[in-house]
Amino acid sequence: MDLHLVWFVLLGVLLAGYAVLDGFDLGVGILHLAVKKDEERRILMNSIGPLWDGNEVWLVTFGGALFAAFPEAYATAFSGFYTAFMVLLFALIFRAVSMEFRSKHEGAVWRKFWDVSFSAASTVATLLFGVAVGNAMRGMPIGADHEFQGTFVSLLHPYALLVGLFAVATFAMHGSIYLYLKTEGDLQKRVHGWMWRTFGVFLVLYMLTTIYTLVDVPVATANFVRHPWCWTVVVLNVLAIANIPRAIYLGRPGYAFASSCATIAAQTFLFGVALFPKLIHSSLDPAWSLTIYNAASSDKTLRIMGVIALLGMPFVLAYTSVVYWVFRGKVQMGKFSY
Repeated sequence: MDLHLVWFVLLGVLLAGYAVLDGFDLGVGILHLAVKKDEERRILMNSIGPLWDGNEVWLVTFGGALFAAFPEAYATAFSGFYTAFMVLLFALIFRAVSMEFRSKHEGAVWRKFWDVSFSAASTVATLLFGVAVGNAMRGMPIGADHEFQGTFVSLLHPYALLVGLFAVATFAMHGSIYLYLKTEGDLQKRVHGWMWRTFGVFLVLYMLTTIYTLVDVPVATANFVRHPWCWTVVVLNVLAIANIPRAIYLGRPGYAFASSCATIAAQTFLFGVALFPKLIHSSLDPAWSLTIYNAASSDKTLRIMGVIALLGMPFVLAYTSVVYWVFRGKVQMGKFSY
C-alpha cells in the first residue's frame, strides 16, 4: 500500500469535508447583511450557531494532518502564505467573536458593528481560501531549496483573485440553500430569491474560472490525459450543478442542498487530481515542486498516523452526525439564542 497516496487522499477527504460543512456557514455570513431586521439577523446566526465551531474542526484536522504527513509542504506553504494566513486567522477569530459578542448588548451601533464584522470576516476568509487554491493551481515561486521566493502581493494575481471570487459565490449559493431549509415565513420567501441570484453569479464565475483554467493553467488537465476515468467526475460535477436550479424550481431544497454539497466535493476532487502528485507546484521549475514523496514524513510516521486516523475518524463522523441530527429542522429562537 502506498502510504503517501493514502495520506494525499485523506487530506482531500478532510478538505472536502471542511469545504462542504463550513462552506454553508461561511455562506450564511457572506449573506448576513442582506437582511435588515435585528430578529432576522439573529435567525441567520442561530441557523449555524450549534454547528459552525464543529465544522471548523475539519480545517484544524486538515492542518494537523498536513503537518504530520507532509511537514516540508506545510512549512513551505505557511512561509509562502504567512501574511495571508495571519489575515485568515484574524478573520476566523473575529468571525467567532462577532457571533458571541453581538448579543451581549442591545445598542444599535454595537450590533451593527458586529454584523458588519461577521459578514466581512466570512467574506475575507472565503476569498483567501480561494486565492490559496488559485495559487496552488497555477504554481508558486518555489526555489530549489523549497523556499518561497515571492511576496504577498505576487500571490494576488488575476487568476487567484478570480478563484477567490468564485469561492465566495460558491459558498454564498451553498449558504442560501441551507438558509432556505432552516427558515420559514416571509424570510424564507426572500431567501428563495437569494438562491436564484447566488446561483446565477456562481454559474457565471464557474464558467469564467473554467475557461481561464483551461487556457492559462495547462498543468490542471495533465492528469486527465493520463487517467481518463477522472472525466467521469467532471460529468458528475456538471450534472450536480445542473440539478441545483432544477431542484429549486421543483421546490425540493433538500435535493438542491445535496447537489450543492456534491458540487463542492467534486470540485475539491478535481483540484486534487490537477495537483497530484504535487502538493505545491513550483512556477520557477517543475523539478523544484513539493510532491507527496519528497515532502513526506517517514513511512513509520505515516503508518502510525494512519492507525490514529483509522481510530479517530469514526468518532469525528459520529459526533458530526449526532450534532446535525439533534439540531435538524427550522431555527428556533430561545433564551440562549445569539
